[in-house]
Amino acid sequence: MQFLANSLLELITQTSTNLPPDVRAAMQIAGAGETPGTQSSQALNIILGNIDMAKDDEGPICQDTGMPTFFVHTPVGVNQIRIRKAVHEAVAEATRRGKLRPNSVDSLTGKNSGNNLGDETPVIHFEQWEEDEIEVRLILKGGGCENKNIQYSVPCELDHLGRADRNLEGVRKCILHAVWQAQGQGCSPGALGVCIGSDRARGYDLAKQQLLRTLDDVNPNAQLARLEAEVMEEANRLGVGAMGFGGKVSLIGCKITAANRLPASFFVSVAYDCWAFRRLGVKLNAATGAITQWLYRDPDRPVERMARGEGFPLTGREVILTPPLSEEAVRALKVGDVVLVRGEMFTGRDNVHAHLMKNPPPVDLRGAVLYHCGPVMLKQGEDWVVKAAGPTTSSREEPYQADIIRRYGVRAVVGKGGMGAKTLAALRDSGAVYLNAIGGAAQYYARTVEKVLGVHLMEFGIPEAMWRLKVHDFVAIVTMDTHGNSLHAAVEKTTGEALAALEKV
Repeated sequence: MQFLANSLLELITQTSTNLPPDVRAAMQIAGAGETPGTQSSQALNIILGNIDMAKDDEGPICQDTGMPTFFVHTPVGVNQIRIRKAVHEAVAEATRRGKLRPNSVDSLTGKNSGNNLGDETPVIHFEQWEEDEIEVRLILKGGGCENKNIQYSVPCELDHLGRADRNLEGVRKCILHAVWQAQGQGCSPGALGVCIGSDRARGYDLAKQQLLRTLDDVNPNAQLARLEAEVMEEANRLGVGAMGFGGKVSLIGCKITAANRLPASFFVSVAYDCWAFRRLGVKLNAATGAITQWLYRDPDRPVERMARGEGFPLTGREVILTPPLSEEAVRALKVGDVVLVRGEMFTGRDNVHAHLMKNPPPVDLRGAVLYHCGPVMLKQGEDWVVKAAGPTTSSREEPYQADIIRRYGVRAVVGKGGMGAKTLAALRDSGAVYLNAIGGAAQYYARTVEKVLGVHLMEFGIPEAMWRLKVHDFVAIVTMDTHGNSLHAAVEKTTGEALAALEKV
């Protein structure tokens, strides 16, 4: 199998950088159907441009390349140990080349392996079949959407929907609730894989496997096909919209399977995937490991452009922010303002926030912009280069953010999905603001970075280190301001009311 590792490397590279045609088509429809000039439309403009940039530069569509998950079918007698070794080789090489972000963290020590290898990573599912070729399918599903997976044990009580019973109507309620609870934290518009039944562990496994289906297929089970269509129609009436900004498209796919269960258990397991729905596959010659066929895409077919214009259309009404920021400048901002950051900003994710609760910052954060981001970085000579740099989900920092704003004088926090009441109070009291960048737009934001000025806390690993960046025209939308306003809370309220209204029809 002299070509096996290289074939797998090509699969990883294409999955990370080039969305499959069915997802591209769904996102084109989402972009065309959104109301021009709205925040959702602005977000979709950036998303569509980012898809083009990732393809052009062969860079990660989203900086969070997730937990690489392989589904492998092998002919009887093929050495699966050899395939596992080749998968590991390809994953490590893809990480070295910046096609994957180093995401494998030891759960006991917190240490990042640096190459995406470790206990049970990457994830590989093997199954034999009676075909002559090897088939490998790969899903790269980021942590933001993975955190919005949800499992229901019915009967149960659901916000805005009441009781969900052990029938298809109860399943429908659970799925709609799953869309609503994700809001913008899962980088909507999203796609769902759903399993009705089985046990807890297998239910989640089967739900994720539903994401291997194309978005435009039709379920062979007539009951499930009707349920999928009904969920799609109703979910897109909720108004979650792109990034949770409110809008017409909240879901681009819903795929459902059913499995037998125990009499005592009835689980509805939901795997939520983001708009950056990275899933491809290949068939391989079982003797050489060479690619004989691509799944989901035809490499000989030209890839259509996604962007409808020249990226994000500037109107001249954008607010220029040049750090360090003054309290006066920040208090003048209000929800809905579009800002362009020009100057320095610092990244800080989970480890940085936890560190700052017990230790002084390694840099002066007075007036600073703190970016919830775990970038993909490559060392070129003595310099670091940003290969992907979109925002991570901010809600994970809610236990820390208010204290850090108050202690160190941070004036702007950038992330996605919004934050909670504790942070909102700190923004009001301290004169700070929350800026929502567009989730998944890792190439778009990487291009705004003019220079990497330095790095601190590198012991946490590349994604979790504190990077000092110089940016130009870094676009974000004010979604939480100093006046106590939160777009996220407002959209959650209105979409909750829309969810409840579905039950009254």
